[in-house]
Amino acid sequence: MITYDDGKPELRRSLLAMRSALTSDEIQKYEAALGHRALDLPELAKARTVAAYVSVGREPGTRALLDALRARGVRVLLPVLLSDNDLDWGLYRGPDHLVRASRGLLEPDGERLGPEAVTGADVVLLPGLAVDARGTRLGRGGGSYDRVLARLGRAGADPALVVLLYDNELLPRLPKEPHDHPVQAAITPTAVHRFGCA
Repeated sequence: MITYDDGKPELRRSLLAMRSALTSDEIQKYEAALGHRALDLPELAKARTVAAYVSVGREPGTRALLDALRARGVRVLLPVLLSDNDLDWGLYRGPDHLVRASRGLLEPDGERLGPEAVTGADVVLLPGLAVDARGTRLGRGGGSYDRVLARLGRAGADPALVVLLYDNELLPRLPKEPHDHPVQAAITPTAVHRFGCA
């Protein structure tokens, strides 16, 4: 059982082990449910620009959602991992314009828009392994999205911060550090969960 007393490395190992037990059929089913639920989120319904990411491996699926947002005329930004673990951004132009990059990631081909491009997003979809009842997000530990969130804060940008998760990744409490930025919502295959960000 996952508990708050587990350190972040142990929490990550436990959560990744649960994801690795998912079947391909389950992942596809959850991706479809996540996409439908996400598209109904008011913040995404009115967004003109969304910073997102391409799911890989056993991550909660984003690909159907990316295509649906693009079909709506939403400008979708996708991250490009830089050598220092910071993120640049590129425009999503469809699945045929994704290229394999380091760490098994898929990134957009084409023009790079610069790390500051994310500050123009109305919604930022963040990858994560878990979220707690306060909106504290547990990422993979690379720090890339901590930099993104700090950049948003410095710019005075206030996009909606949303995480896509599986249902069992909503936990009562996670370790929280001073640099952690709470998210406003988590979308799972069965529900939208909102947080007071206390």
